[in-house]
Amino acid sequence: MSKIEIMLNLQQELNDSTNGEGWERGITNRGKLIDWRRCILLEASELIESYPWKHWKSIEASPDYENIMIESVDIWHFVMSEALRLNTINGNANIKELADTIENLDSYNKFVNNEYEKAENFYEEISKVEKMIANLYCNESIEQMIEDFFAIANNAGLDMDSLYKLYIGKNILNSFRQKNGYKEGTYIKEWNGVEDNVVMQEILSENKDITPKELYSELEKRYEALDN
Repeated sequence: MSKIEIMLNLQQELNDSTNGEGWERGITNRGKLIDWRRCILLEASELIESYPWKHWKSIEASPDYENIMIESVDIWHFVMSEALRLNTINGNANIKELADTIENLDSYNKFVNNEYEKAENFYEEISKVEKMIANLYCNESIEQMIEDFFAIANNAGLDMDSLYKLYIGKNILNSFRQKNGYKEGTYIKEWNGVEDNVVMQEILSENKDITPKELYSELEKRYEALDN
């Protein structure tokens, strides 16, 4: 099974458990409307905030590429969700076929082979994020959305292996959040002054061969040890 197919399956499972089966129709099992493109818009805006683009504040700062990677992976969650939704409403719920479609895209091969042209500066990197935002509301195809995403991921310094690793980490963290009160508003996101995203990255860097089950157990152990 390819990395793309594994990630699509994990995203389907996460969406099913979080929103209830049938979420592809655009509504959760609790009656909340789902808009994946709006999710992408807001995550893309958060990604832009990781750049020192403001001409009046912290003008000597450098881009926070660690967070840019995380925000890129968050966008990937929602891009895959939109792809899964369109795949289902168009009458084809076969994830293997969707993975094959993605892997046959020129943009996928450019990303895997690191053939995207590097931006000259972070302003050009921001413009690629803004291009994706513009395309979101121009009824562009999912293929265009995926192409825009791979360009952003390349800017962030991600390749397929690092995208896959961070996605698995964030997928497990998202599952952990949901099972510990995220939807109800009781989940603690700051772990003794450190955001849980950062804790997750630290665990991954400390054990490069950690399994998803081991990662979940380590998150559980650290969460239970918080100073509440």
